[in-house]
Amino acid sequence: MVEQLADSRLRVEALSPEYQGHAEQWAQRLGLPLEDDTAGFAVQVGGDGLQIQQLGPQAPGPVRVDFVEGQAAHRRLFGGGSGQMIAKAVGIAQGVRPRVLDATAGLGKDAFVLASLGCEMQLIERQPLVAALLEDGLVRGRADAEVGPIAARMQLLKGNAIELMRNWQGEAPQVIYLDPMFPHRDKSALVKKEMRVFRPLVGDDLDAPALLEAALALATHRVVVKRPRKAPIIEGAKPSHSLEGKSSRYDIYPKKALKA
Repeated sequence: MVEQLADSRLRVEALSPEYQGHAEQWAQRLGLPLEDDTAGFAVQVGGDGLQIQQLGPQAPGPVRVDFVEGQAAHRRLFGGGSGQMIAKAVGIAQGVRPRVLDATAGLGKDAFVLASLGCEMQLIERQPLVAALLEDGLVRGRADAEVGPIAARMQLLKGNAIELMRNWQGEAPQVIYLDPMFPHRDKSALVKKEMRVFRPLVGDDLDAPALLEAALALATHRVVVKRPRKAPIIEGAKPSHSLEGKSSRYDIYPKKALKA
């Protein structure tokens, strides 16, 4: 069930009558009403799948997960392949495609990039609404001829990442990737749109030190933490080194070498 904050009430709505049944199913799954005139956000169901729309005159456009078109498609086709900084950070190299757990999956963008490069991915998302968007995006991705094989390498787990990592079942991931949501400012238009929608619903990851600790205990080979370029490191263990880009930085905590 989605927790409703006082300033971010939610309702579920169908964008056209043929999706009313789907809207009712999502409302039941998420524990949200179909009618609420005081709602500040709407979970909308339509031809493009599931999306969240902030309501009001100055609201940005809807947020959805789309692995087939748009930004994900552009990055898949023109993003730089294994030369991308995120690929280097997780240890992708010739003959090396590590098993990666993205413990703060969000909208799945980074996980999709790694899956498109050949990594087997597990994704954890604890916020039920974000997990619903991710689930919907993966279903549509798996139905696409080109994206299907990539989406098939992405397994979604729902719940608290710290608890799931501490009580992990099965083979441990070689690499754990963390991108906690911190109270920082980012002025890019895309991030602003998504953050305007998600900040009131998700909040910040104030348990990042515990998240890092659990990841370091579980990963067999390394932990990678994505941070804003000028942000301090997470409290706790210190990274051995970092890869720095224009706006982001990858702090790397190695345990042992990845080999082909």
